[in-house]
Amino acid sequence: MTKLKLVILGGVRESGKNMYAIEVDDKIFVCDFGLKYPDSDLMGIDVVIPDMNYLEENADKVVGIFLTHGHADAIGALPYFLADHKVPVFGSELTLALAKMYTNQHPKTKKFHNFHVINEKSAIDFDNVTVSFFKTTHSIPGSLGIVIDTPVGQVVYTGDFKFDQSASKMYQTDYARIADIGKKKVIALLSDSANAESPYQMASEREISDSINEAFQYHTGRIIVASVASNIMRVQQVLNAAAATNRRVVLTGRDLEKIVRTALKMNYLRLPNPEILATAKEMKDLNPEETVVLETGRMGEPLKSLQRMATSRHRSVTITEGDLVYIVSTPSHAMETTLARTKDLIYRAGGDVKTVSDDMHVSGHASKTDLQLMINMLHPQYVVPVEGEFRQLAAHSHIAAEVGIDEQHMLIPKIGDVIGYTKGHLSINGSVQGGDTMIDGIGVGDIGNIVLRDRKMLSEDGIMIAVVTIDRKKKRIVARPKIQSRGFVYIKTSKDLLAECGNIVSSTIQKDLDNKEFDWGHLKQNVRDSLSRYLFEQTKRRPVILPVIMEASQNSAKRQ
Repeated sequence: MTKLKLVILGGVRESGKNMYAIEVDDKIFVCDFGLKYPDSDLMGIDVVIPDMNYLEENADKVVGIFLTHGHADAIGALPYFLADHKVPVFGSELTLALAKMYTNQHPKTKKFHNFHVINEKSAIDFDNVTVSFFKTTHSIPGSLGIVIDTPVGQVVYTGDFKFDQSASKMYQTDYARIADIGKKKVIALLSDSANAESPYQMASEREISDSINEAFQYHTGRIIVASVASNIMRVQQVLNAAAATNRRVVLTGRDLEKIVRTALKMNYLRLPNPEILATAKEMKDLNPEETVVLETGRMGEPLKSLQRMATSRHRSVTITEGDLVYIVSTPSHAMETTLARTKDLIYRAGGDVKTVSDDMHVSGHASKTDLQLMINMLHPQYVVPVEGEFRQLAAHSHIAAEVGIDEQHMLIPKIGDVIGYTKGHLSINGSVQGGDTMIDGIGVGDIGNIVLRDRKMLSEDGIMIAVVTIDRKKKRIVARPKIQSRGFVYIKTSKDLLAECGNIVSSTIQKDLDNKEFDWGHLKQNVRDSLSRYLFEQTKRRPVILPVIMEASQNSAKRQ
């Protein structure tokens, strides 16, 4: 009897970090290998990837990694697994080209070449399992859904998708192929939920293109466009609108340039005319009405780049009177505060702001009717909402109920859940280790809750350092404590406070020296506790307190 399990390693009850392992007997098929960008409370963290402990322990069972599209939420975590496990990676031509950009950035995966190009017509046999694909519409070419065909039925993972009847040939969904998949038994549908709670029908890309053209046509000054670097469709629309209004486009940011050059080389982007792109140096010689600046920001953060432009901290662009800042990607709900702050800074700098969502509902993800159409074409026994926060997964479940899916056949998993198929039924019947792995510089997973807590405390209340030298044998303090503060109080106006802190440190240390059972750990903790109580009483703040206690000897002073 075939054993089928769905192991949820990321992408549920969160935005991004998609990773789903389909386990059939002794084979594991991994669908997507994504990351997410950190929230503002994860201070200093560059990116967040899934906990890969389960895949590490079962690496010998992983027969392949199958990618749906080329965005970071589907491919960004690849280098952190491929560095030690050279498993084959499958994806469309553009998806793999962008995946190689990630692997080439890491020394351990620069020489990884086990990539295999597939398309919507490909079918790969793994003994009793066949993996095939179907073409979907998303904001990047080469987007595919994945079908894992097992002896007990099919598991379908949509990846990011939407239905757009006016999509160009490069982006068109293969409806006939989806309908054919639905003619066979579909046990589970893992479907995109990122836009499930929106009650509105999304605007077509043709309507969005017309809106961008109109904005370019009626603005007479410089236009600064903020977009996501990997939204190839939107980049093409900006290039077309610039050409139609006799403007040149300046690309800012290495990530954007790499993606655009790659897409151009593979004919997924087309330049309306050979002179459309300009360098940052050439921009200085262009009139404002001839200029479009396309900004995507570092690591897909265009809003932060716009803030730097508005406050004259950007390396090449400063927002001035008469500039139009046109935001052509739709920020998530979590970014609404950041968006409002960014708009305020732009207006203060003299610019004007327009967003593509001002006049229409825009998303690269399936609307309510799209999700229902997908369900009606595939006829799944079970619907497993993925790719979204909990409220979006719950909304997807309500949508599925409206087209007749029984409540018992809708599973909303959490990260680490194992969904097993037993006697014709799917159920959550176990769990594996799951969660977030923080990436900070070259450190992978070495940032935990304690470090993040300390960073938060440092950012809010600063640090106080107490340096003192003692003679343990003579049970006395050799030199009066020196108190240093950073980010806590202004030293010049807080001399009395710092002097009293010195007295408290001296008194606390002397008490410990007089104690027969002297202990270094207790001594430092007592200093922290006594200083912390006093400072909170005086300031209602709790800085990080760092005691530095040295022991004097006749020949030298050694740090304990």
